[in-house]
This record gives sequence, structure tokens and C-alpha cells, in this order.
Amino acid sequence: MGMLDGKVALVTGGGQGVGQGIAFALAKEGAAIAVTGRTLSKLESTCREIEKRGGRARPFACDVKSAESLAATVDAVVAAFGTIDILVNNAQEVPLGPLEAVTDEVFAAGWESGPLASFRLMKLCRPHLRGGGVIVNLGSTATRRWDMSNYGCYAAVKEAIRSLSQAAACEWGAEGIRTNVILPHAKSPGLEGWIERNPEEAEAFFATIPMRRVGECEEDIGAFVALLCSDGSRYVNGQSIAIDGGQAYMG
Repeated sequence: MGMLDGKVALVTGGGQGVGQGIAFALAKEGAAIAVTGRTLSKLESTCREIEKRGGRARPFACDVKSAESLAATVDAVVAAFGTIDILVNNAQEVPLGPLEAVTDEVFAAGWESGPLASFRLMKLCRPHLRGGGVIVNLGSTATRRWDMSNYGCYAAVKEAIRSLSQAAACEWGAEGIRTNVILPHAKSPGLEGWIERNPEEAEAFFATIPMRRVGECEEDIGAFVALLCSDGSRYVNGQSIAIDGGQAYMG
């Protein structure tokens, strides 16, 4: 018996990295997974792996920057699985760089794929989540940096997600909907690419993590999300939780 037997989870950006790790971990605990993202082949690969492990999953190609695509995806997931019990807003285009270098288009893409998509999906899924549903949104410890050079636009969109999550936790908690934020360090393709491009900064970054490593997408980040979605965390609401080996101070 898994912690999430009988539950249905919608995970955005589930074709790779953190989203895929979360999808694997939720499926391991018994949830049926709606894996969404832009590239159908990646979604299908995630689903095949879940099914290989004995779980249930279906791919749903979705453009999180499109309100119409999000609405159609939620309808398709409900038609396929009957409901949505867990929503994980993981997808995010990352607007990194100095303020002068980040274009309006790049910043807008970060906004549309992050806080706006999370806002839309939370509202679309709310009717199905009432009575015990869980929302997990992804923030970033980049918002806790003192030196925000090169991270200002990224931190801005991630902090907007935290504010929306706090509002949902307060406004919808009485309906039985719990909303929390995780701020992970994980071995995602994005982080690996950043390490390759910035080896000196990466070395300094690792030195600031008490555990001296970044988390595994499934075993560290995904497993915690599964616990956060379970009855074992039924009184946890409105929290921002760093899964980062002890690096960030959230006080």
C-alpha cells in the first residue's frame, strides 16, 4: 500500500528533471500521474518508465503559457482519470542574466510559464481539489540571495509564485485544499548546464551547502513531495520549505 493510493496527480514539466523525479515518486506511492509538458516524446518516456515500474500514467502535451491549452489539459485529465487530487506546478522558463541583458520577451516568458501558469492551473483545478486536495508549487532559494546579480528576474517570478501560494493556502484552506511551496536544489538538466557554464561559481555554490551535494530529483525532491501530499502532512499548509541540504535560511 502506498501513501497516495487512489490519488490522481497532475505534474507540469514532467518530461525531465525535477518534474520527472516528482512524477516517479508520486507514482511509487500509488498515485496515477498526468504528465504534462511541451515535448510529447519526453512525456511518453516518463510514462513508459512509470508503467514499467507498475504505476499508471498518461502523457498530455500542454503549453503552460496558453490559457486555452491549460484549460483543455485539465479537462482531458479529468476525462481520463475522473478527478485531480494533486497539482504540482513545476514547469518554468528561467530568465537569468543581468537586468540589462534580460529582454522583455524573456522576462515575459518567465512570468507566463511560472506565476501566471500556476495561478491559472490552481484556479482550474480548485473545483476538483476541494475536500482534501493538495497543491505543491515550486519556488527557488535564489529569492534568498543577498547578491541578486544575474538572478533578479528569475527570483521575481519565483517570489510571485510564493505569494500566490500563500494566498491560496489562506483562501482555500477551509475547503480542504492545502497549498505549499518547495524550494529545491536538484540534479536537473538546467542545473547541470549551469554548472558546466559556470564551474567556478558552481564550486563556490557547493561549498555553501552543508551536505555538500545537490538533491536527487526522485529520491530527495520527489520523495519529499510525496510525503507533503500524503495524510502524514495533512496539517501542513501555507509553508515554503527548502529542500537544499541546509543551505538557505528561511527565517
